[in-house]
Amino acid sequence: MTSFIVMDVLERANEMERAGNHIIHLEVGEPDFDTPRCVKEAACRALENGHTHYTHSLGMFELREAICEYYFTTYNVSVEPNQVIVTSGSSPAIFLVFSALLEKCDEVIVSDPHYACYPNFIKFVQGIPVTVPVYEEDGFQYRPELIKEQINSKTRAIFINSPSNPTGNLLAENRMKAVADLVSAPESPLIVSDEIYHGLVYEGTEHSILEFTDRAFVLNGFSKLFAMTGLRLGYVIAPQPFIRPMQKLQQNFFISANAMVQMAGIAALKEARDDVSRMKGIYNKRRRFMIARLKEIGFGITVEPTGAFYVFANAKHLADDSYKLAFDILENARVGVAPGIDFGPNGEGYLRFSYANSLENIAEGMDRLENYLAERAK
Repeated sequence: MTSFIVMDVLERANEMERAGNHIIHLEVGEPDFDTPRCVKEAACRALENGHTHYTHSLGMFELREAICEYYFTTYNVSVEPNQVIVTSGSSPAIFLVFSALLEKCDEVIVSDPHYACYPNFIKFVQGIPVTVPVYEEDGFQYRPELIKEQINSKTRAIFINSPSNPTGNLLAENRMKAVADLVSAPESPLIVSDEIYHGLVYEGTEHSILEFTDRAFVLNGFSKLFAMTGLRLGYVIAPQPFIRPMQKLQQNFFISANAMVQMAGIAALKEARDDVSRMKGIYNKRRRFMIARLKEIGFGITVEPTGAFYVFANAKHLADDSYKLAFDILENARVGVAPGIDFGPNGEGYLRFSYANSLENIAEGMDRLENYLAERAK
């Protein structure tokens, strides 16, 4: 199992901070906003009202019902509460899906670049990740014909992530539909759709895979959209035949998600709309500023990202080793960035910048980076 290099960068940055250095953090994909007040108040009420015990292993019915209502209101798709499993963050949801779906040596198609941890989930349950390259000129979107070339008798799933980590780009509606068409037959693979960054889209419209097929697992959660990373609340929407197997895994490995936090999740879905709108507006200002500054100082961005809170910038003119480059920037510019190689071989030569930080810190980080490049060019 590989390390999560972004965390290696963060941990080195923390060491430097303990030694008295001031670091601008643009490496970590975590909202810098405080959790909405309505969510915190709901959590406190739940604690006072005795929500400190196990819940149903699938999750509280009221929360599962609220998730279904959210998907109907947002995407006009009908989901039943008995298709939802609430988990302690979306990472356990990924574990449940692949544990139930894969036998030894079954294959999962994954884009390259991709979220760094996806292959490790697959390999941990003895599956095989099969990568399909995506390209800067396409906005790092899948080419469905390249997916089709990789499908064989061992292919059990096609993994999609839109908006994407690390690229911040969306999968266009026509491409998502084309991917859904690849799984229309009963013997076809299924789709696993990570929708954790849904709601954080600034241009265009995100689409749930459930708009195009019911042969899909949806992974989602509360960490990104509602700034609830530390509260660890996620969920999976699954085809009905997989619910009982995943429920048994949940019962054995996790029992249930935190009861108090599930109550907070209900409040997030029902009461935090204005908070989300405010955060989204601020993210968008940061996005536009960061893209403009990165272009000014020489980074390549062919298709501007319109979702999540990342910019995946081409740095091939600077180095052919993004790992060394990221740590050199950290040591000499005091700016934390994520190396592209963390996200797959096709990410080599890129750097991921997160704008989940204040505009003032982003501006300081860009100035430091510009000075670093000027010194490097001497």
